[in-house]
Amino acid sequence: MATSVSRQSPALATHVRVDDERLVVTLADGREVSAPLEWFPRLRDGSPEQRSAWRLIGGGIGIRWEALDEDVSVAGLLEP
Repeated sequence: MATSVSRQSPALATHVRVDDERLVVTLADGREVSAPLEWFPRLRDGSPEQRSAWRLIGGGIGIRWEALDEDVSVAGLLEP
């Protein structure tokens, strides 16, 4: 008997914002995920201009801040 394997598609980011306290990521399915900026020292210590200069990588599976040499995966934000 064959068994079916259910594979969820990865959560994808569509938008990012960073303030003085939090990283907030909007996902393609409409959810927002946030994390304390303390978890990301490079972002925490970056200037507002550096924090706003992000780009999506891998079609939205991650976020890159080139000037800060920081990468954040969406999957990592969603893990408990």
